[in-house]
Amino acid sequence: MAKAITNIKRIELTDEQKRKMELEEIETALLDNKEAILQSLDIIKHMNERGVLSLLDGLFSEGDKILNVLVKAADNPEATNTIKNLLLMVGVLGTINVQQLEPLLLKLNSGIARVAEYRHSENDKLGYFDIVRSLKDPEINRALSLLFEFLKGMGEKTEGLERTTQLPEDQDLHQSKDGRLDNRV
Repeated sequence: MAKAITNIKRIELTDEQKRKMELEEIETALLDNKEAILQSLDIIKHMNERGVLSLLDGLFSEGDKILNVLVKAADNPEATNTIKNLLLMVGVLGTINVQQLEPLLLKLNSGIARVAEYRHSENDKLGYFDIVRSLKDPEINRALSLLFEFLKGMGEKTEGLERTTQLPEDQDLHQSKDGRLDNRV
């Protein structure tokens, strides 16, 4: 009859064997993530070339001093107002409908390009009759129509839309020309 095993001896790995297993594990992880590691090294290389790494090194080595300066700078009414205004402006930027703004920006760029090309001379004097005659120009007529529509929009009542004076649930919705409500101002 066989005897019961009462004493189990575990195999002890030597430090060299543990080190070899850990190195193999690291090597496998490196090979599995080769592309990500190469991209990370490329990013670090570009950061080093641009001086970002030395900037970050200085920032972290002098972190307490920098944090102290930032706290002192932010501890005045002007900085508090600046932060409030910045947050308000970011909120307003989020309400702008970029699709509606794009045509206006393209026209603005076109107007700026014309002004940049314009060369003023002493003989360029604009009289009353020149202004009236220029109203027949389709481009000027379109620009004036656009300007008047813009001025109408500027003159609309917006008290119900203001976010600084009312809670979001109490705000009115913006009404488009065709009478539909639009909450994208």
